[in-house]
Amino acid sequence: RFPELPLSTMFKLLRILNKLYPSSRNEIQRYSTVRGLESVEALVRTVPETPEPIETRVCGQIPAWVNGSFLRNGPGKFEFGNDKYNHWFDGMALLHQFKIEAGVVSYRSRFLRSDSYNTNCEHNRIMVSEFGTLAMPDPCKNVFQRFLSRFEMPKATDNASVSFVKYKGDYYVSTETNFMRRVDPESLDTMDKVDWSKFIAVNGATAHPHYDPDGTTYNMGNSYGKQGSLYNIIRVPSEKGAAGETLEGAQVVCSIPAVDKMKPSYYHSFAMSENYVIFIEQPIKLDLLKILTAKVRGKGLSEGICWEPKQDTVFHVCNKHTGQLSSVKYHAKPLSTFHQINAFEQDGFLVMDLCCSDDGGHLGNFLIQNLRKSGEALDEMYNSLCRAFPRRFVLPLSVGPDTPTALNLNTLPDSSATAVKTGEGKVFCTHEDLHNSDLVDYGGLEFPQINYAHYNARKYRYFYGCGFRHLLGDSLLKVDIETKQLKVWKQPGLFPSEPVFVPAPGASEEDDGVILSVVLTPRQDKSTFLLVLDAVSFEELGRAEVPVNMPYGFHGYFHPSANTPTDLS
Repeated sequence: RFPELPLSTMFKLLRILNKLYPSSRNEIQRYSTVRGLESVEALVRTVPETPEPIETRVCGQIPAWVNGSFLRNGPGKFEFGNDKYNHWFDGMALLHQFKIEAGVVSYRSRFLRSDSYNTNCEHNRIMVSEFGTLAMPDPCKNVFQRFLSRFEMPKATDNASVSFVKYKGDYYVSTETNFMRRVDPESLDTMDKVDWSKFIAVNGATAHPHYDPDGTTYNMGNSYGKQGSLYNIIRVPSEKGAAGETLEGAQVVCSIPAVDKMKPSYYHSFAMSENYVIFIEQPIKLDLLKILTAKVRGKGLSEGICWEPKQDTVFHVCNKHTGQLSSVKYHAKPLSTFHQINAFEQDGFLVMDLCCSDDGGHLGNFLIQNLRKSGEALDEMYNSLCRAFPRRFVLPLSVGPDTPTALNLNTLPDSSATAVKTGEGKVFCTHEDLHNSDLVDYGGLEFPQINYAHYNARKYRYFYGCGFRHLLGDSLLKVDIETKQLKVWKQPGLFPSEPVFVPAPGASEEDDGVILSVVLTPRQDKSTFLLVLDAVSFEELGRAEVPVNMPYGFHGYFHPSANTPTDLS
């Protein structure tokens, strides 16, 4: 019988085994044993908006060719009156704009005037339920009315706090419900409320669509009906048929039945190559019964999400032009993924890169009270989370009855990933790590970005992301896939946001451009700045200091000015 060991000691033993037996690295869940983390409570708090542009102080030099607006989205208000949100994802959307023209930068921010925001403001309390927060019955109603309100279906929120996206040339802010909001990227004004379900039979869509070079947009959304739960691949045309159009012309390309009709998988994004959409059915499950009864039970929707590690992850491959779903199902061990890096086709194989971890039970850990912890409680929270790392899977596209079993089908010379046919229509895949062991020291990698305009769905060499040696990103990383070497930007007490790559006009090299990231610090009041890095050397070119406080957000988008060269658009 083994002696009982403290959890921290067990983690240390796992790290030692990881180094002694690198071949078993894929089988070991990667946690941390960090101590002495500083509090980031100041980065997860309500801030006022800055609706009129203010000047920034530029240090260093921002290249003159960088002209446009760097747009950011994320939660910025975490309470109304005495009501407080529970989960980080619940905060009201605050939109940010860094306008860059000829090396000069101005800043403004505005709360998204969603119906949820306006209703909450009007009543000075939380009136609309969010991901982790249930709106309580109106105290002005009598006891019987409050009881009956428990049985009303909660309305979907239009608090689109995740990302900026584009459809038919227009900008929207998006979350994962059926509602988006069209916004003006110049003024940040809130415009139309757009409901996916008015155009296509889906109950929502991701905040991470993909784009073809001609502007055609692909996304995914669930639907629920007599056939059970379906994952739907959606295509939206690139141009408007008439002025004022939004999602007219959207169509379902393919519908994928869920393995478990009452427990479909949760997904935040998907992968796309030149000819295929890859949907990752991971064992993070939506328990529909719990979600439907959440209000009756007095629970938030997040209580209906569960991790089922006894189930495989399944990759579904669909031809995005014909809608033909491959009869081959590609299986992998249980994994959790939020963001894909890239996917491309090479010599009869579909290569898919993604950031993933070996434990998907972490969604509920991003409660605001956890992000505001300090001292040992903060260390314990961070060390309980499995880190995400970049991995590559290689899927053979030509698998048929005559394909041999028990043989690695991956013949790409530069990849150690495996793909083995285990039965008719079934291939089991193992991944290749897209990093060396030093990435562990930076807490893994998330918020991945590439040179999307020129290398999405193509073979590529570089990607960028945030290192997470904290609950929030605390470094910027550049990964060279060929050498698996890192370049790092990191400074004590600074927390950079998702890095967004902007290519230089006429660039001949993949990494010729700049990286934009908003950097925050909990150590000093009103010390936010926009960081500009040379994407090749990863050295700082300049920064634009903004005398405001800003919460840590999610995703960004660079909107080029009208006079910007076309290869930036």
